[in-house]
Amino acid sequence: MTQQYPVLWPVPTRWADNDHYGHVNNVTYYSYFDTAVNAWLMHATGTDIRDLPALGVVAQTSCQYLGSISFPDQLRVGLRISRLGRSSITYDLAIFREADGALELAATGVFVHVYVDAETRKPVEIPEVIRTAAAELVTD
Repeated sequence: MTQQYPVLWPVPTRWADNDHYGHVNNVTYYSYFDTAVNAWLMHATGTDIRDLPALGVVAQTSCQYLGSISFPDQLRVGLRISRLGRSSITYDLAIFREADGALELAATGVFVHVYVDAETRKPVEIPEVIRTAAAELVTD
């Protein structure tokens, strides 16, 4: 399944990620998605995306939990793009847990960025530097 994702971004779990039940709390998975997408964008574009005139704001997220993770698990977040629109990008994501030299699927999700003007917050076209990087992750 990992081969379905052009990027497997490393994200470590943190001590504070575990909840009272001893596993990573469900809302933390969204933080892993956000971290992986934005870290990959900065790496792939070679720019600090926070300095662009357009910002990618989260318009939609979803997550399906398939397995438990816990600190100190090491994770890989799979990234691919199912839709590259005029002002939005839809990421399909997967969280894999490293276990005995293999990657086990722990969750899948969807994450939609809508690009807005940094000042007016009105939708705008995806910045070209983002579009160029994102095009590399578009899958059928």
